Amino acid sequence: MRNLAFPLIVRCRPFTAALLVIAFAAVARPSAAAPSAANNGEQTYRTRCVSCHGLAGEGVKDKYPHPLVGDRSPAQLAKLIAKTMPEEAPGTCVGAEADAVAAYIHDSFYSPVARARNKPPRVELSRLTVGQYRNSVADLVGAFRPVGKWDDKRGLRGEYFDGRGFRNDKRLIDRLDPEVKFDFGTGAPATEKFDASSFSIRWEGSVLAPDTGDYEFVVRSDHAVRLWVNDARKPLVDAWVKSGKDTEFRGNAYLLAGRAYPVRVEFSKATQGVQDNKKKDKPKPPSVKASVALLWKRPGRSPEVIPAVQLSPAKFPETFAVATPFPADDRSLGWERGTTVSKAWDQAATDAALETAGYVAARRGELAGLKDDAKDAGPRLREFGRRFAERAFRRPLSEEQKRVYVDRQFDAAKDHETAVKRVVLAVLKSPRFLYREAGTGDAYDTATRLSFALWDTLPDDELLKAAAAGKLATREQVAKQAERMLGDQRAKAKVHDFVLRWLKVDQVPDVAKDPKRYPGFDPAVVSDLRTSLDLFVDDVIWAGDVRQLLLSESVYLNGRLAKFYGVDWPADAPFKKATLDPGKRAGVLTHPYLLASFAYTGSTSPIHRGVLLARGLLGISLRPPPEAFAPFAENLHPQLTTRERVALQTKPAACSTCHAIINPLGFALESFDAVGRYREKDNGRPVDAGGSYLTRKGDTKTFTGARELAAFLAGSEEVHAAFAEQLFHHLVKQPVRAYGPKKLDELRAAFAAGGYNVSKLLVEVATTAALPPPRLRTRP
Repeated sequence: MRNLAFPLIVRCRPFTAALLVIAFAAVARPSAAAPSAANNGEQTYRTRCVSCHGLAGEGVKDKYPHPLVGDRSPAQLAKLIAKTMPEEAPGTCVGAEADAVAAYIHDSFYSPVARARNKPPRVELSRLTVGQYRNSVADLVGAFRPVGKWDDKRGLRGEYFDGRGFRNDKRLIDRLDPEVKFDFGTGAPATEKFDASSFSIRWEGSVLAPDTGDYEFVVRSDHAVRLWVNDARKPLVDAWVKSGKDTEFRGNAYLLAGRAYPVRVEFSKATQGVQDNKKKDKPKPPSVKASVALLWKRPGRSPEVIPAVQLSPAKFPETFAVATPFPADDRSLGWERGTTVSKAWDQAATDAALETAGYVAARRGELAGLKDDAKDAGPRLREFGRRFAERAFRRPLSEEQKRVYVDRQFDAAKDHETAVKRVVLAVLKSPRFLYREAGTGDAYDTATRLSFALWDTLPDDELLKAAAAGKLATREQVAKQAERMLGDQRAKAKVHDFVLRWLKVDQVPDVAKDPKRYPGFDPAVVSDLRTSLDLFVDDVIWAGDVRQLLLSESVYLNGRLAKFYGVDWPADAPFKKATLDPGKRAGVLTHPYLLASFAYTGSTSPIHRGVLLARGLLGISLRPPPEAFAPFAENLHPQLTTRERVALQTKPAACSTCHAIINPLGFALESFDAVGRYREKDNGRPVDAGGSYLTRKGDTKTFTGARELAAFLAGSEEVHAAFAEQLFHHLVKQPVRAYGPKKLDELRAAFAAGGYNVSKLLVEVATTAALPPPRLRTRP
């Protein structure tokens, strides 16, 4: 069983177990003379709560050691107290008394605002995260190569030649092919022009990586083929001289998301069916069949033909991607942080610096713009070293820094190759590269903070020029740069990654299902569903109102998905928008990939789906349950629906405290089965998709089905604030309240004022991070 956001169903211990889930503890045994409702909350707390929870809610060992902290509103806390407190006599602290003690707890030490007041958060001194390190090194090396442009053209340039070779005078067709997937049969690309027994094709351009990780490239052909990816000198696949009957050839490459890599495919049909003698009267042998296809296997996916949306005829330069493995970053707060340095991380940084030094030194002539026999190689390589260090440090070097990082390294080296390696190692192991400056007020620091917020990498030339010219001094100037930067594929990749994390599907899940219950739900369908989700997210997130992620009825389908979900399309239909189950679907909430991910192998799971909605969309902090076990087996209660089994298992009072939040949210999605297909019955009985939620204002909202749930969530200020807060943490990797106690409220208000446009929110967040308040201090 895969590890989901809420592992399984909680076996509820006494009331203390539920406290771990909701971050609120019971009140101590009431005194003989309970205080009247007229007493204020502080008096009530000191009289009835301190013995178990401490004077400031810090907890008391051997009683309730966990601190009273959380994100519930006073109204929500008051209702909780009135229903469940005190532990041995629930329901005796009610009305005005419950309201008063809830307000005191909330305002004194429970709420995020109170905690920020009592212990003000600060911007932490932070090293580069693993992703930032890889991106920074890629752009550091890439700064000495031409810059490619990802335009609106999709596909690869296809050049078709008559005969075996690639002579220009034999090129008969030059066109844009959306993808490489051809079955020529026994014919040729254009029968009237080509000899069907001997022709060659070259496809060239670039491929955009949507994810970071290991990619497996696959070429399928029964004839001679070669493939180059991100290396023009060494083929990733070389089956030009074939032996045996293999028709599938593979090679692996590590790629970084949001970057385009040069790719070239060469195909030749000439090894069979060719007239190889000079006798004119000898009959020509019949032409054999020929086909060729270019596929890839993205991280965690099944092989698929590389789609046109990921291809461009433009030739991008080679990109260096560090392959050294790093230990994972700290994600204990929900976002990646680089605030700790372990021995393993330091060793990985050293190994990565050595890997980079070897790569740069081997290509020093290309990167420095030198010819092999250049007489002025020494001075020009020193200049290259200076520029390399400046780009890595995100600012001009002082004279002392130039001596330490460049001149000293060249003076101690026996040759140019060693000198370049020494410079690269010294630079990449320097804290000036490994740590992001914060809070100094320097224009170059502003450029750095802005670049890392939107791209997770170093500033580009335009940002550095703006810093040098004093054009990053005002909020308007910084916002203008942020708007420009959003058009870059690196920003789009970072935002796409955020949405997947917001939906808790960033880790590759095991979504396998019971083949007897769901025949046809195979790995290829799962891979297509993930592609469908990717297309939907990218389509909606940049279109304007981000609430359409919850409200849109569109789903991207191809032929395979259409067949599985009951749409009459051709089997080979490409991905395109469809309206699946009109009037029933609600954006990502009902996307089949999400519904299948948060379900069991044979049934739905309202708890997993409810935790997703509570944690991800509403931003409620749910601590891990103290104990977990498998849900009730269906055969133990064969007459019950899934909803009824969940309600039965979470019925005890100790369980209902937290499941009163989780279950009603998940129940609203019960009209969709474990593979995301719409249904009206469960176990032969009508589905009950009614649900509810107690808002922070203390109002109970009810809804039936996904559409009503989505309408509530799309209009909820809690969802808007949670989205803004999580986006801030993903971009900035710092606590939002370190930028002011009201910053989150300001972001939510700006989000609403901007029509819930994610681009405007991104600019607001990035600008805030780039220009922190003058009073802000950095915690070393």
